[in-house]
Amino acid sequence: MSTLETPPPVKMTRLDLMTGFMLVGLFGFGGIAASAYHVIVERRKWLSPKEYASVLGLGQVLPGANLINMTTIIGDRFHGAVGAALALSGLISAPLFILVALAELHDRYAELPDVRAATLAAGAGAVGLTFGTGAKLARNILNSPTAVAFCALTFASIGVMRWPMLQTILVLAPFAAAAGFWRREK
Repeated sequence: MSTLETPPPVKMTRLDLMTGFMLVGLFGFGGIAASAYHVIVERRKWLSPKEYASVLGLGQVLPGANLINMTTIIGDRFHGAVGAALALSGLISAPLFILVALAELHDRYAELPDVRAATLAAGAGAVGLTFGTGAKLARNILNSPTAVAFCALTFASIGVMRWPMLQTILVLAPFAAAAGFWRREK
């Protein structure tokens, strides 16, 4: 039985699920993956770091936004289709209102030097969050030579050789899944 099919050890209410993902959405300025990891793994302990990496990986190979996919999977895991809908509602509701308000303000004041400087600083913060989350996730795969090999192959294919992401995933994902299955069967 895979990690995703194992009943979760954590009990949570539907309200907990919605408010947890609302926190993910509210804390997700500049990079939502960092806030998702913090809330889901470190704060609420809904998933272990390995389970989080597994769900994130699945969310990345499915079509659509990674975190939307991940939110749907986690919501469904704990409370079925209703949980998926509640988790998604929590994730997007508050940020949607904030985004609309900020878009209006940016539309009016984007040319001001201070606003331009703040936008540049926010972008730098987002890069830092991305690297920090990547480092946390890397800890979970460094003990698996197979995972490290597929990580390196993916980086080389997309980052160095500039091959299209979709085609790279379509080629590497079946091999990675087969390697994981073969490794687990041993």
